[in-house]
Amino acid sequence: MNIQHFHGVPPLYTNTFLIITNAKHGIIIDAAAEPETYLKALDEAGATLTHILQTHGHFDHVGAVASLKKATGCKVYMDKIDAEGSQLLPLTPDVITDEWPANGELVIDELRFEIYRTPGHTKGGVCLSCYGLLFSGDTLFAGSCGRTDFAGGSMQEMQKSLSLLAELPLPDATTVLPGHGESSTLGQERNTNPYMNGAWY
Repeated sequence: MNIQHFHGVPPLYTNTFLIITNAKHGIIIDAAAEPETYLKALDEAGATLTHILQTHGHFDHVGAVASLKKATGCKVYMDKIDAEGSQLLPLTPDVITDEWPANGELVIDELRFEIYRTPGHTKGGVCLSCYGLLFSGDTLFAGSCGRTDFAGGSMQEMQKSLSLLAELPLPDATTVLPGHGESSTLGQERNTNPYMNGAWY
């Protein structure tokens, strides 16, 4: 597995990740950069885009989804509850080709993604863990958490989601890769993040 980190378009510079499997299949986590950014990296790696995995549907995370799907025919996974076709949640249900597996596990080549439903920032938010990495979207940030004051947000749901993440059977050394800001570790967040320890605004 090879993973590359890109930044999305300004001004929010959302974190977005491209994973290349051993079979040269590309997987994007939150397609927030310009489509050409991914296509160039895929071409340089001799890889083909097969999957886009969206932690949620906010506009700053999904900008390249429709174009990449049209260009490559890749599968797109996201909870359709976040596909409203609105300014905030611009994807429409027809763009989402696949629902998250009911068993909470998605296997792509040698990779197994565990899917954790984490509403609070949006109704359809998820976090994804894969071999020592936790893609936490806008649920968990280094030292903070996602906003709950947008439409579809819920402070109560966010509290439950952060409690779920704190109690996951994942080691403290797990690298947390959030949708914005710097990376962290799950242990660091369990020990020092006030929002994982009950301090709420």
